[in-house]
Amino acid sequence: MRIVLLGAPGSGKGTQAQRLQAKYGVPQVSSGDLLRDAVARGTELGLKAKAVMEAGQLVSDDIVLGLIRDRLARPDAANGFILDGFPRNEDQANSLNALLKDIGQPIDAVLLLDVRRETLMQRLAGRRTCPKCGTVYNVHSLNGATTCPREGAELFQRPDDKEEVIGRRLEVYEKQTQPLIDYYAKLGLLRTIAGEGELDSVFERMEAAALAKPLPPSSVKVSTAKVPRNKVVVKAARKPAKKTKKVAVRTAKAKSARKPAPKAKRVKAAPKTAKRAKVAKKRPAKKAARKK
Repeated sequence: MRIVLLGAPGSGKGTQAQRLQAKYGVPQVSSGDLLRDAVARGTELGLKAKAVMEAGQLVSDDIVLGLIRDRLARPDAANGFILDGFPRNEDQANSLNALLKDIGQPIDAVLLLDVRRETLMQRLAGRRTCPKCGTVYNVHSLNGATTCPREGAELFQRPDDKEEVIGRRLEVYEKQTQPLIDYYAKLGLLRTIAGEGELDSVFERMEAAALAKPLPPSSVKVSTAKVPRNKVVVKAARKPAKKTKKVAVRTAKAKSARKPAPKAKRVKAAPKTAKRAKVAKKRPAKKAARKK
């Protein structure tokens, strides 16, 4: 199971990824988590990323790809992985494909959680986080409660979960991700899953899409080449030939119908023969008269 997850903020892809991870034992690889972990452990790539972030700049793709390479080299990723948060554009997708090809772990599928914008707004604007355990809740499912059921701490709303910020986040996502959706669709890897409904129902759809095996490109070529070109040419050549024969027969019939019948010629010749016979009979009669 080597998959990439796509989905707008609030689509629930993180929750579903954790479920897939728990059931199939493949790690969820989040670019954000990798950066935070590398910085916390003080690795070489982590120190580079920290310097870039402290300078107020975006971490380069090379650093993120290096972190992904290191993460996928661990034993728990031998049977697959779930990439979340990367790639975000076509250039990153091309770089990721090159990396995965180099390590012999190409992508099996790209899962897109499709959720309506109204639902996304409701989910994100209603999110509340526990400051102690970090659990995320939604006010629509808390029945008016404002504290964490586990810790009893007062829940708070993150700044990026406010409506005005959410609108900008969704616009950025749509602008950046739509080309990526088209990119993977052309490769035949994209599988769109309805992301609304009960969590269990969404997970069942995610699981089915993740496990479905794509049709290898080689088999597609074979199936389209079942009818060789030379056979097509032969069929195309035979059809006109049959039509030509039919036309020739019809033309011959038409010509024969236009020509006068041979019997008509013989009938015309019959009177001439009769006249000659009469003339022949009369000649001897004339000679006999002369002798007399």
